[in-house]
Amino acid sequence: MIVGTAGHIDHGKTTLTRALTGIDTDRLKEEKARGISIELGYAYTPLPNGEVLGLIDVPGHEKLIHTMAAGASGIDYALLVIAADDGIMPQTREHLAILELLGVQRGAVALTKVDRADAERIAAVEADIAALLAPTAFVGARIFRTQANLDGDAGVASLKQHLAERAQAMPVRDEKRLFRLAIDRVFTLSGQGTIIAGTALAGTVAVGDSLLLAPSGASVRVRSIHAQNRAAESGHAGQRLALNLPGMDKDSISRGDWALAPAMAECSGRLDVQMHLQANASLTLKPWSPVHVHLGAAHRTAHVLMLDSDNIVPGQQARAQLVFDAPVHAVPGDRFVLRNAQATRTVGGGRVLDPFGPARKRRSQERQAWLDALSLYVDTQDTAVLLRHGPLGLRRSALVRLTHLPAEQLHFADEVVKVDLRGSDALWISRPALDTLASRIIAALQGFHQQCPDEMGPQAARLKRIVEPDADDALWRHLIQELCACGKLIQQGPWLRLPEHATELKPQEQALATKLLASLLAAGFDVPWVRDLACEHQAPEPVVRDLLRKLAMRGQAYQIVRDLFYHPQRIAELSQLIAGIAKDDIAGNTANKGLDAAGFRDATGLGRKRAIQILEFFDRVGYTRRLRDMHILRLDSQWRPDDMH
Repeated sequence: MIVGTAGHIDHGKTTLTRALTGIDTDRLKEEKARGISIELGYAYTPLPNGEVLGLIDVPGHEKLIHTMAAGASGIDYALLVIAADDGIMPQTREHLAILELLGVQRGAVALTKVDRADAERIAAVEADIAALLAPTAFVGARIFRTQANLDGDAGVASLKQHLAERAQAMPVRDEKRLFRLAIDRVFTLSGQGTIIAGTALAGTVAVGDSLLLAPSGASVRVRSIHAQNRAAESGHAGQRLALNLPGMDKDSISRGDWALAPAMAECSGRLDVQMHLQANASLTLKPWSPVHVHLGAAHRTAHVLMLDSDNIVPGQQARAQLVFDAPVHAVPGDRFVLRNAQATRTVGGGRVLDPFGPARKRRSQERQAWLDALSLYVDTQDTAVLLRHGPLGLRRSALVRLTHLPAEQLHFADEVVKVDLRGSDALWISRPALDTLASRIIAALQGFHQQCPDEMGPQAARLKRIVEPDADDALWRHLIQELCACGKLIQQGPWLRLPEHATELKPQEQALATKLLASLLAAGFDVPWVRDLACEHQAPEPVVRDLLRKLAMRGQAYQIVRDLFYHPQRIAELSQLIAGIAKDDIAGNTANKGLDAAGFRDATGLGRKRAIQILEFFDRVGYTRRLRDMHILRLDSQWRPDDMH
């Protein structure tokens, strides 16, 4: 168990820590000279069961709140220290507020310097303490009267026994999750090199393990470990750990950095959070208000963007996005503390919902539903909730990052479909979400066929842009293949259509169709109009027009404009011609300049009007896109000539 002291300056936190452990945590010359704590102090004492109790002694000065918050981020049990002569002071209240904001819910009170107050004063201070704690999670916390400067003080002994009992009764931390260490101290030892120290918030680490530092992304190897101030082969969640990192420059690591399992090391500059502004905050947060954020052992600056309100007023709970100047690490459920722009006052805090907040569509209905799911996950730890509210599925790496669980320990109650991605990653989507997406595809194709009855259907890439542009390409391919396999979609070449969007030809129609297709193929790029085909084959013009439309619906011809149809082979050749013109630009990874009507006219030998008609056809079907006078090849479109029949 890790115990953290809290309280006003000069209320005896360091003296009490020394009385409990025998260790003076004021190690700096300046601390000894001034008689106050400036930095975090660490002390340890053995327990009867062989475990070790760790204490973090924090400074009490109002200008060192950032240091106190760094030390309090990983504690299990709070020890609120209040001097009997002074009573409750400003930093007593602020430290207590920080403990609550960080989610610390267990603790005790040490009433120090009882030799400096009479019985009446002690009783009054204890009554004040009870009133202070009444509306908090620490209501009813035991109060121990101590005189730490007196050897053998009964109050200190009783407090030490209480802490030992609490430590031995404390449930074991969850060690199944991936390793996370909040670094609050970096130093060097002669002959050892760089040492990082902090509280392990999750998982386990062993000698020889490889970790990543965040946010730098530097890879490190653990040469040796001290857990709770003892040499060990491994360390786990809930312990104070010191890790020896060979080959690392001390100056490249700072307090507030993290040592993480590699799968956890991705960072973000935007956190979507659930925020609470304290009733006594004395400020209103408006869009882009600057704040100081204490997260883990880090102290960062950020700006606030509202997600479900216009402003956040004192006493209000709201969702917001914290936009940082540099990337930070967090997971859903991480607690944070907010201080005002001048860093002179604690004004609120909250918990992280999405550690990868978006820069756009922050307030959309879909985003609110996703944040609802994340909030429910934080409360229940039910990973299935995330997939149920992931309409486009989630990458396995993202699920690992959100839950900080290894992939093999992710379990879901609902049926889940796995789609393999490039590399070692995969995408998981619930069957209900996949079925909903399939229904949207069918509905979109029905609308397309009604709007463009003479076209066979869109390409898969164009259909994706119509239905859900944000869907992963691998997921889209999987869904299209699944729908085609069960007969709900028909794919002809790159085109997709519904089964009912097709017509059967009568024998006499088939005979004429064969002749018409032969004429279109023989004409090359300069095909005749319907009226010319009707004259050539001595057939009524309406009959030829209707038959060519049927052929277009079957994928055997393509309608460029009214009464102008091309053979699939010629369209394939024209698509290759367009791709060839843009090939050099794409291969060189430069801006795709596309082609204009004049260039296409010269390449095909057609007239300008016909060249424009063909280019507009390719724009319409999604093979190219119009950008002012240019036609740009869409890199997500494919035209497979071998599929053209």
